[in-house]
Amino acid sequence: MPRLILVRHGQSQWNLENRFTGWWDVDVTDKGAAEAFAAGQLLRDKGVLPTRAFTSVQTRAIKTLHLVLEAAGRLWIPEVKDWRLNERHYGGLTGLDKAETAARHGEEQVKIWRRSFDTPPPPLEAGSAFDLSGDPRYAGIAIPATESLKDTIARVLPYYEAAIAPVLAAGETVIVAAHGNSLRALVKHLSGISDADITGLEIPTGQPIIYELDDTLAATDRYYLSER
Repeated sequence: MPRLILVRHGQSQWNLENRFTGWWDVDVTDKGAAEAFAAGQLLRDKGVLPTRAFTSVQTRAIKTLHLVLEAAGRLWIPEVKDWRLNERHYGGLTGLDKAETAARHGEEQVKIWRRSFDTPPPPLEAGSAFDLSGDPRYAGIAIPATESLKDTIARVLPYYEAAIAPVLAAGETVIVAAHGNSLRALVKHLSGISDADITGLEIPTGQPIIYELDDTLAATDRYYLSER
């Protein structure tokens, strides 16, 4: 039966520094790399071995995928990178310290920006230090200036249906190494979580989430592999 493995990237440098990251390309820390490698060892030890892989075009997710696959002995499997699995774009909050932002705008406003379903942060100004218009990985792509969780879901789910679901339907074991919000989109869809409840779902770094699926790709079980 099809099986889907979801892994949020290991701790990044800006996770450590408590800064809004979004589409900005930040590397994993040594701790993040260790989290990813441990996730791969767990997959190996439990015999949950992926046969196909998908990730974003962001370094922290790509490195996490490769470390997971290395530890699991699966570096050789086919992989696809796509910007639609990127983290949510945090717009004008990109690069800001979360605590300083709360002090400036108020904790309630920052909570709305971070956790509301459909209210995006202020847009990123063109030409700012975090403007990605010159980044070759996004050539020909309409880069968003900001995104809500709803916006993120609107790009992740069509990609899942078009690219990932057919691979699962063929009976493959698929691993998706991505980000907190792009993975929230998949969990929301597969587990039927409401708009209100999905914003409170926390996805820890480097902890494989396993979905057991039936022939129609409906979820029959969801669990953290570390708990089985």
